Amino acid sequence: MESGIALCRRFYNEVVRPQLDGPHSAALIGRGSEVLGYDDAMSTDHNCEARVALFVPPGVSVEPDVPEVFDGRPALVEVHTVRAYFRSKLGFDPDAKLTAADWLTFPEDHLLMYTAGAVFHDDLGLQDVRDRLAYYPDDLWRYLMIAGWWRVHPEMNNTGRSGYVGDELGSAMTAARLVRDLMHLCFLIERTYAPYPKWFGTAFRRLPCGPELSPLLQDVVRTSTWQQRGEALMAAYRAVGELHNRRGITQPVKLEVGALWDRPFEVVWGDFPGALSATIEDPAVRRIADRWPTGGIDQVREVLHRVDERRQLLSLLEA
Repeated sequence: MESGIALCRRFYNEVVRPQLDGPHSAALIGRGSEVLGYDDAMSTDHNCEARVALFVPPGVSVEPDVPEVFDGRPALVEVHTVRAYFRSKLGFDPDAKLTAADWLTFPEDHLLMYTAGAVFHDDLGLQDVRDRLAYYPDDLWRYLMIAGWWRVHPEMNNTGRSGYVGDELGSAMTAARLVRDLMHLCFLIERTYAPYPKWFGTAFRRLPCGPELSPLLQDVVRTSTWQQRGEALMAAYRAVGELHNRRGITQPVKLEVGALWDRPFEVVWGDFPGALSATIEDPAVRRIADRWPTGGIDQVREVLHRVDERRQLLSLLEA
C-alpha cells in the first residue's frame, strides 16, 4: 500500500503545484497517523485524504482548483501563512525567541506532529521553523529527564506496598504506570519525541533501545504477583539506567539496591536527577529545576489542553 506521505506528495506534484506561480511552501504535517508514518490499510477507513498544507506569503490569496477525489481518496488543500499556522497550532509566534517556559508548555506529541511528516516545497522558511522545534534544547532535555526519574523512583516502592495488603490490582496499576514512565525516559534518552498513546508502543519499539528493552518491560506487565512485579521492575529500571550511562549523558551513575524507609520492598536507585542537575547551565532552566521538577504540559494537559490556555500554563511556571 502506498504510504499517506507518498500519496500526498503525488497530489501536490500532480494537482496543486502546477497551479501555483508564486513563492509558497507545501507539506504534510499536523494530525494523522500518516504524518507519523504509521498508517496502514485500516487507516483508510476515516480521515484519510490526499491533503496538502499550503503556505503563502502574508496578504496573498490562493485558491487552488482541487478535485473532490484524488486517486480514490478525498482531496483537501488548506491555505495558511507560516506565522498564523504555528500561532494557531502551538500558540507561539515563530518570529519570536523561544523561552524555556515556551518549550515546557508545548505538548510533546504536538511537537512531533509539526516536525514529522514531509515538506514538499519550501520558499517561505517552513523547514526553518520545523528545525527550531526539532528537539528540546540541551538543558531543557536534561530537566525533563530529571522530572522523569523522579516520577519513577518514589513509586517503585508502591507496587510492593499495595501487594503487601493483598491489592494485586492496585500493584499492577502502579507497575503499568511505571512501565510507561520508564518508556518515556527512553524516548528522552534517545532524544526522540514520544507520540500520543495509540502509537506510543509502536514508536518505542522503533527506538534504538526498543528491541533490547521491550522484553524487560513486557515482563513487568505479565507478572501475576507483587513479588514478581518488584523483581521485573528492578530489572527494567536497571536496564534504563545502564542505557543512560552508555549514552554518556552524564558521568556514570552508580546503581544500587535498597529499600525506602526500611520497608521490605527492594528497589533499584541511581542518582540520575543529581547527575543531570549538575550539568544544567541555563539560568532560566535552573530556576525551574530548583523547584520540584514536574516536567512539561503533559502532566496537566487533561485540564488545560487548548492552545489558547497556554498562557495559564506559562503563568504557572512563572509563579
